[in-house]
Amino acid sequence: MKKIILTMVSLLALTVGTAFATPINNLNQGQTAIGVQDHDLYIEHKLSNNFSLGFSENDIYGQIGLGNNIRGIVGSRDYYGSKIYVGLAVNTPLAPSLDGYASILGANDFKEAQVGVNYSMTHNFDINLNYRSFMPDQGSNSDRTSLGATFKF
Repeated sequence: MKKIILTMVSLLALTVGTAFATPINNLNQGQTAIGVQDHDLYIEHKLSNNFSLGFSENDIYGQIGLGNNIRGIVGSRDYYGSKIYVGLAVNTPLAPSLDGYASILGANDFKEAQVGVNYSMTHNFDINLNYRSFMPDQGSNSDRTSLGATFKF
């Protein structure tokens, strides 16, 4: 398993992406999620009952459980220098095998909002659909709808 994680982290370090667009995953303690959202790869691992650590194209982030369906997010984004950001995420079951979520992130020079759904195809494979709005202080806003997949082990 260490080889798989090392391989995925290496792949993430060598690819280029422009946004934090990872879905809000429901993981059990010790479980890992590897996924793709559009063309961006990510890996996330739940280290303890209340803390997950994740890596995305240009992000490293932690999610801290604040309640049953609420998470605090703290991360660092590296575009032209590190940008520390904070945020919140909520998730809730919508139907059997369907979970909805929303998240908002912010830093000194950008804000980002995301809403989406995860559909469990099997106990360890999800399909994700989300809408993301990235709002930088400088430049144009970027909105997109994304389709992705997550494998959990």
